[in-house]
Amino acid sequence: MEQYNAYSFLLERTARRIKQYAQYQFNYRQFGITVDQWTILKSLRQHADLPQKELAECCGKDQPTLTRIVDLLVSKELVERRANPTDRRSYVVHLTAAGEQKIDELTTYINEIRMQAWKNLDDSDFQHLKRILDTIYSNLEINENTRNSN
Repeated sequence: MEQYNAYSFLLERTARRIKQYAQYQFNYRQFGITVDQWTILKSLRQHADLPQKELAECCGKDQPTLTRIVDLLVSKELVERRANPTDRRSYVVHLTAAGEQKIDELTTYINEIRMQAWKNLDDSDFQHLKRILDTIYSNLEINENTRNSN
């Protein structure tokens, strides 16, 4: 059991380091946004005009955190809230032209930052890592049967 705790610690430590390194680079290079803001922008480019609840799920953020991030992006004019055409009680988050431009400006730099983590690894390493991470992810699927599996 102790070795599995060590593996969980390594996963958490590595994920934290990746985000810390990226945020350091975002600050150093003066991108004007955070890693979390970047995640929201990229998600909106992939899935246009998402309701905030769906955007939160897509980005792995809770609702209050997502609301704060979206508020900041609205103040920077990178996104805007629009009435949800299918539910007048809610809003969708829309990527503005300035948001699109910010993504275009930063994509090459952010890809360079991400590649730092993958230096000195080969295709075989990537295949093993992907298989392992996909298995862990599948093992932790949350559904109705999750309560009964313990």
